[in-house]
Amino acid sequence: MITNHTWKTISTEQIADCKVFSVNRNFCVSTEGREQAHNFYVLHPHNWVNVIPVTEDGQVVLVEQFRHGTGEFTLEIPGGMIDPEDLSPAHAAERELFEETGFVADTLVHIGRNHPNPAIQSNFCDTFFAPEAKQIAQPKFEGTEYIELKLVPLQEIPALIQARSITSALVIVAFHYLDLHKKSLL
Repeated sequence: MITNHTWKTISTEQIADCKVFSVNRNFCVSTEGREQAHNFYVLHPHNWVNVIPVTEDGQVVLVEQFRHGTGEFTLEIPGGMIDPEDLSPAHAAERELFEETGFVADTLVHIGRNHPNPAIQSNFCDTFFAPEAKQIAQPKFEGTEYIELKLVPLQEIPALIQARSITSALVIVAFHYLDLHKKSLL
């Protein structure tokens, strides 16, 4: 097993700016010297947040929307990019929760951080738990967002994952973080 094998970046060139992410071509050489030099392509999206809002009566607030990557509707939790004007990931989580659902929570608990796809992406995603979330307004959809809200009992989430009704890796990881958080409170 090689434990110290890394790649040295010789040059970086931005080859695309796609508004929500940029793409760089990194020309790299192996520090082991065995491999030839290679181009590696890296996406640089903004960092992301997602939120698991649970109402006082134990309902998870889910959002259903069309996703162009799969060409299908997905069932997810609220979330999105951390905008430059956001003061923190928690601030972005509050904003996304309110914009997409009209819900707020008195408490946001940071329950995890992951790298969505470290093979080709440089960003991270912070996950927050919003207990006792309550709707105070109608959602404020931006630009291309068309979202339908679904309230689902928290105990039904594992069955939705198993039935492939919830397929987003970031959403599945978020519910794993929530399970770990609940176990840490025992």
